Amino acid sequence: MNSARMLKHLLTPGWLAHRAFRPADVAAVTAAVAASEDSHRGELCIVAEGPLPIGRLLSHQSPRARALELFGRLGVWDTRENCGVLVYVQLVDRRVEILADRGIAAKLGQSDWDSICREMEAAFRAGAYRRGVLDAVERVTRLLSLHFPARGKKSNELPDRPVLL
Repeated sequence: MNSARMLKHLLTPGWLAHRAFRPADVAAVTAAVAASEDSHRGELCIVAEGPLPIGRLLSHQSPRARALELFGRLGVWDTRENCGVLVYVQLVDRRVEILADRGIAAKLGQSDWDSICREMEAAFRAGAYRRGVLDAVERVTRLLSLHFPARGKKSNELPDRPVLL
């Protein structure tokens, strides 16, 4: 295990995600996700996490592997049309991962998501967490609206409010 990474996670306070995303930021992201989902059939789930749990560190879990774990645990894979999208922000590692369920992955490649991830990471380096997430939601909305346009009224299968861990 990279000892510098372990030390960063162990020394970072657990409230880091709440400092990066204040209540007004959470409200803005929640509204953006709700508006986004009105224009397509996808379901977005935004997760921001501060330090990883010690067990995940000891098992050398990468941000991508953590995103996969949360993708399953939060039920993003379990939407009616297999159209869930997880945007995972690992604040300590300064990494963003986007995972799309199989219905979406069949039409959109990982390169589309990786481009959005790198833009978010750049915004976060500048301290612009809210802008980074809102811009990402906008880009995800454009992609999903193009490939999975809305068809009448749909149920909201995942919470619109970001999950802060």
